[in-house]
Amino acid sequence: MHCPSTAETRGMVNTTLLQKLPKGAILINTARGDVVNDTDLITALKSGPLAAAGLDVFAGEPNIAPAYRNLPNTFLLPHLGSATAETRTAMGTRALDNIDACMAGDEVPFRVTA
Repeated sequence: MHCPSTAETRGMVNTTLLQKLPKGAILINTARGDVVNDTDLITALKSGPLAAAGLDVFAGEPNIAPAYRNLPNTFLLPHLGSATAETRTAMGTRALDNIDACMAGDEVPFRVTA
């Protein structure tokens, strides 16, 4: 799954949604950590319909729910969603463009918004 974190999506992966998945489903979250209710997902991985989960993002990063670490059917990654050469180059270029604009007294072209 991949979606933005909004008021509508936060906590959307919960018991109700997980029970609708077919037995043996695998959840892969590369979206945002807060779209998943950790307690509900951990319960589903222990005893519910899910066969496994692959998680690249977590609520409360860098602190994650400790129970994930003990689940043999859970694959945890260190937020690698932006780890392509093209994305990292673009990120660096944006940072340099911001520095150039700031040093010239111009409006900073790229801002992070929540």
